[in-house]
Order: sequence, then C-alpha cells, then structure tokens
Amino acid sequence: MEGSQRGVVLLGSTGSIGTQALDVVARHSEDFRILALGAGGANVEALARQAVQYGAQVVGIADPAAEDELARAMTSLASGPVPEIVSGASAMSSIASMASRDDVVLNGITGSIGLAPTLAALRTGATLALANKESLVVGGPLVTQAAVRPGQIVPVDSEHSAIAQALSSGRHRKGLTSPLVDGTSEVRRIILTASGGPFRGKTRAELAHVTAEAALAHPTWAMGPVVTVNSSTLMNKALELIEAAYLFDVAPDDILPVIHPQSIVHSMVEFQDGSTIAQASPPDMRLPIALGLSWPRRLGSVVAANAWDEPAAWTFEPLDHQTFPAIGLARAALAESPLHPAVFNAANEECVEAFLHGSLAYLDIVDTVADVLQAFDAVEEPSYESVLDADRWARARARETMGV
Repeated sequence: MEGSQRGVVLLGSTGSIGTQALDVVARHSEDFRILALGAGGANVEALARQAVQYGAQVVGIADPAAEDELARAMTSLASGPVPEIVSGASAMSSIASMASRDDVVLNGITGSIGLAPTLAALRTGATLALANKESLVVGGPLVTQAAVRPGQIVPVDSEHSAIAQALSSGRHRKGLTSPLVDGTSEVRRIILTASGGPFRGKTRAELAHVTAEAALAHPTWAMGPVVTVNSSTLMNKALELIEAAYLFDVAPDDILPVIHPQSIVHSMVEFQDGSTIAQASPPDMRLPIALGLSWPRRLGSVVAANAWDEPAAWTFEPLDHQTFPAIGLARAALAESPLHPAVFNAANEECVEAFLHGSLAYLDIVDTVADVLQAFDAVEEPSYESVLDADRWARARARETMGV
C-alpha cells in the first residue's frame, strides 16, 4: 500500500456497482487509490471521465473496437499523461492480475464473464470484493481452488455481506470468507432475505402478461436491468442461494429464503443455541461496497443509519414456490452436479435478454431455464474448459428452446 491508502482495481466501473464504488472512494480518498478501472465498452465517455478523475494507471475495455475512442476521450480530458489501455476479451483478467496482496479487486461485472477475472484476482493474493455472484454460481469449485488464503473473499451482495457480518457473532470456520478454516461451525441455518420484487403477492396467472417496464420497476433497490428482472422472478435469490452455499460452505437445505418487503434486514444467521443474528441497514449498496473495500475495518459515515426513534414495522413471509419456482430449480441444480449451476445461470441470462427485447414472455423465463436444466447431462468434472462448454451448450439450448 502507498501510505495508508489501499489500492483498488475496479471491474465494471461504469455499471451500478462500479459507480457507487467510485462514490465511496471519492468520499474516502484518504483510504483508497484507484489503480485500474475496467468496463465492457458500452459507455466509453463515462469510462474516460472516471479514468482521468480518479487517476487510474491502467484502463481495461473489453470491446477492442472501442479502444481508439477511449484513447481520444481520455486525451481530450487529461491535462497530463493518459492511462495505459488494455483491450479485448481478457482485459478484465489482465487488470485484475496487476493487484498485489495488499490491494483489493472489486469485481462488479454482471454475468458469467466475471469468472475469469475472479480467478485472476484470487491468484494474486489480493482481497477479492465479490459482487459478481455468477463467478460462484458457474464456477464455485474453481473459485474455491483458486483462493490462495483463507478469508480472501469479501462478499459485496447485500445479503452475503450481511451473512458474513452475522457469522462473526459465533463460530463458523468454514467456507471462503472465514480467516480461520478448520471445519467447525455453530451455525444451524442461514436466512436469506428477499424483497419479493415488484410482483410480491401476485399469482402466476396475474404474471402472464408482465412487461419489461413492469419487471424493471423494483420497489426498493436501484440496480441494473438484468439484476432487476432476476429480482422480479426471484431468480436473483436462487443465484444467491447457490452463491451462499459455496461462499459459506453451508448445505443448500440449510439456507432458507424468506420475503422481507422492507429490505432493511439483509439476511440473518441462526445459531445452534436458538439465537438469530440479523444485519439491518437502509437499502443502499454503498454500505456493502464500502465494507468490501475496507474489510475488516468499517469506514465512517458511509450511509445514514436506520431511524430508530421513528415508528417502523418489519415483516417476514414465506416464499410462494408455485408462483416463483426459481429457488427449487437452484436446489435441484446444486444437487445434480457442479456443472448444472453454470447451465442454470447461462440459460437464465439468455432468457432475460430475450425478455428485455420482447421476444420471450415473462413466465417463460424460468420455465425455459427448467427445460434446459432437465436436458443437460453432466459427464465431466468441473474445469474452466468444462464450465465454458456447459455455458455455451446452455445458451444454444435456451435459444433453440425459445426459437430465437
């Protein structure tokens, strides 16, 4: 580290997680310095502004066709030397690899393309602040193998951040987040909270004609379009269940998703003595992002705390598995093979894209994922190549099933 500042490599800097992370860095500039920024290339102007404003040494852009535009944009904004540019499909992995053990890599990429940068970051020994849940969903065993030290991963999803915080109230020396690993645990189960999305309380029949606009109207969280649609189908919660199973080394049957519409309690841990520890805070992603960057230290004044001197009511409800079957599919995928979650995720990504483009009905998102899962026959042990093969197969099968 340079002085007291921690070096940050930020992947997905122009997305929802990335922009909020930069807000945290700007408010705590004495604690962090940006080493590198990376993005896909859909918003070149924003990436150029970020790189110049935060003094990045290196900028990665996944779209090689956008490299010249990025160079011109940074040159026009910078008063001095411009950052080095790395472009192409491996750009995110390349900049993740430049981190050192004292640095933190925040992976805020959306989708399974985040797996390779996750593995690259772990191999450096740097702390990995992981917001890309798909890394664990599609490559959980690979991520486990790539970690070079206990406690190297700090979860950034609000639910998994809450779980990691609650676990510190008892003993749980298992999984990828514990700094000590000996297999012992006092945990009975994990309670994974969900807002219920915009369609909480609806029946399956009432969802038959849902539009993309309606699915994108989340009642409590501001997120990207794919994550927002996933939240509406509870596919996001299904992916988070898989993520939690790998992160914390807890059996899927011991992870209980419940509906909590207020989105104040972000998840809970139930211990063997009957105690339940909950983490509560306003629904603001800057809090788990900040904790991911500074873990195990807490920064000051990240968000306003809950107003405990004002009336408030929290409610918890069981899931309607008939209307929202994604959780059951996630459990089935985990039970089938280490490659089935990769198929589960890839098929869903294709279905959500088709839905957002108006070529797939809302209820057909999860139904198509179920059809693809049922057709998959895993014969290989998980490797990076077999994960990619399963991903490609699932996407092709989903498109074939949808007729797009």
